[in-house]
Amino acid sequence: MDTSLHNPPTAEDILQAAARIRPYVNRTPIITSSTLNRMMGTELFFKCENFQKVGAFKARGATNAVFSLEESQTVHGVATHSSGNHAQALSWAASLRNLPAYIVMPKNSSPVKISAVKDYGGIITFCKPTLAAREENLSKVIADTGAIEIHPYNDLHIIAGQATAAAELLEDIQDLDILLAPVGGGGLLSGTALSAHYFSPKTKVIAAEPEQANDAWLSFTQKKFVPSLHPDTIADGLRTSLGTFTFPIILEHVESIVTVPEESIIRAMRLVWERMKILIETSSAVPVAALMDGKIDVKGKKVGVILSGGNVDLDHLPWIK
Repeated sequence: MDTSLHNPPTAEDILQAAARIRPYVNRTPIITSSTLNRMMGTELFFKCENFQKVGAFKARGATNAVFSLEESQTVHGVATHSSGNHAQALSWAASLRNLPAYIVMPKNSSPVKISAVKDYGGIITFCKPTLAAREENLSKVIADTGAIEIHPYNDLHIIAGQATAAAELLEDIQDLDILLAPVGGGGLLSGTALSAHYFSPKTKVIAAEPEQANDAWLSFTQKKFVPSLHPDTIADGLRTSLGTFTFPIILEHVESIVTVPEESIIRAMRLVWERMKILIETSSAVPVAALMDGKIDVKGKKVGVILSGGNVDLDHLPWIK
C-alpha cells in the first residue's frame, strides 16, 4: 500500500462539506447518561449518528460526495460496493439529485439493509462476500453503466463529509479530552481525527475495533498496512480494510487503537439500549465496549463518543440465541 499522504481534507474542506450537506442531513443530538457516567467514572457525550438520515453517519460522506460531482460526472449515475450503511447512504443521496445508484452488495448482507437500499432506489448486484468479488462485480457494473464510483471510505469527499460529525460535536462541547470512534475502513476515524486536529488540537482521538477484525490495530501498531483477511465479527460495519487515503491520516493524527471481544460488544450494545433508551447497531457499540472494559483511561475526563449508526435487524438481536 502507498501510505504517502494524498493531500488530506483541509479545515476549509470540512467546513465546505458541512455547508454543502446542511440542507439534507440532520445535525444530530448529543446526549448524556448519568448512569454511564457513574459506571465509567467520567463525563460522556454521545454524538448520536443513529439519528442521522439513513440511520448512520454514512449519509454525511455520501451526500458530500454526490453533491461535489459536476453535472458532467453525473450523466450515468453513481456506483459503489457496500455491505450496508454506505449502500443505503449513497442510494439516498443519489436520489436527492435524481441519479441512479448501482450498488454491489455481498449476498450475506443484512436483510434489513438490503431492503433499505431498495427503498432508497438503489439498483443492487449481489456478489460473494469477499473484497475481490465486490471489486470485480463493481468493475463490471461500471463498465456496463458508465457510472462513477463513490468508494465507501477511500475518497477525500467521503472523509470530509464524515468529519462533519466530529466537527459538530467539538463545536457543541468544548474542551473534550478524548474523542472515541469505531474503525473499519477508516472514513469516520480519519475524518474525526482531522476535525480534532483542526478544531480542537488538545483532544486525543482514540479508535476502537473488534478483536476478531483487528487489521486497523495491527496496521497502526506495526506502522504498515495489514489487510483485513478473515474478519469474523458481529460488528458488520467494521470488517473492511483501511484505505490508501484513510490509513496515513490515522497514522498521523490518531492517538491509539484498542480492541474489544465479541461478548463485550454485545454487552455494550444492550447496555445502551437498556439504560440510554436508544437503538444502536453493533459497530456503534464497539467504543462503548472499550470504555466498559477499561481499555482507555477516562477517569475524570471529558469524553466524546460517536455512535456511528442504528441499523439493526430486530429479528436477529445478538443477545438472543
